[in-house]
Amino acid sequence: MSELPAPLRAAIARELEGVGRKGLAERAGATSATYRAGGTSAAAIRSAEDALAYALTRLPATYAACVAVFAEAARMAPGFAPKRLLDAGSGTAAASWAAAGQWELEALTWLDASAPFLDMAGRLAEDGPLPQADRLRADLTGAGPWPRADLVVASYALAEIAEARQADVVRSLWAATEGLLALVEPGTPAGFGRILAARSALIAHGAEVLAPCPHARDCPLASPDWCHFSIRLPRSREHRMAKGAELPFEDEKFAYLIAARPGIADADRGARVLAHPRAGKPGIELKLCGPQGLESRFVARREKQAHAKARRLGWGDAL
Repeated sequence: MSELPAPLRAAIARELEGVGRKGLAERAGATSATYRAGGTSAAAIRSAEDALAYALTRLPATYAACVAVFAEAARMAPGFAPKRLLDAGSGTAAASWAAAGQWELEALTWLDASAPFLDMAGRLAEDGPLPQADRLRADLTGAGPWPRADLVVASYALAEIAEARQADVVRSLWAATEGLLALVEPGTPAGFGRILAARSALIAHGAEVLAPCPHARDCPLASPDWCHFSIRLPRSREHRMAKGAELPFEDEKFAYLIAARPGIADADRGARVLAHPRAGKPGIELKLCGPQGLESRFVARREKQAHAKARRLGWGDAL
């Protein structure tokens, strides 16, 4: 399971000191209801208390998804060593923490329209390993241009932008990208739709798709199917109380795209496992997206070496 770094857990605990748990749970519930109804951070996050409720309930899942995405980026581009990060729609800076766990960053820019989010991100990072961040309070749909960076990430940000403006936002983020651009969205059909539209726009502007796609052709998935992945993360006691949950873990579903400038990646693009492998006595069945499109591959138990490798594969892995 993907757990928050110790300094970040300690910072959240410090922010929770003296805060009533009942009121926090009510704020978390109201925030979730606003987002589910299609509201934006401007409507959901109006105070430091709102930002804290969000950090407690949503930061861990965003962090876990970004950890998975950045690990795949590092696997696909092992020679890539970004020093500058632009965290676009940064919120409480979960993506920045995930990136700092994967690479040694030297400069950060947090771009967000929410003052409570930027303030909370700063307080949470005070005693942590993140470099001092430049805070840029601006709307992603603004004119830009945005600060250029080796690594640009927009996690759970496109969902707050009107569909008609999303392509322009993606293009402006790509213009700021000197190495890799990572986009992360909820693992819903709508989230995948935003990723798919961004993929088309980026390919049209010369981007190389690193992951999860093993090719740059049209996506072979057809509705009601959609491409998404899952990562499990632990819930703290406070996390469970704020969400009214009982299980000590949750599974975050996410969709993502990693796009690169030419020459950044040097790893082979193997087929991607699109669902939990189905194991039975005869063998293991894999649902794959490969260089030639969708395929179903059966690995028989009698094929001992191949079967041993297939047993280690999980949803989202690449062959």
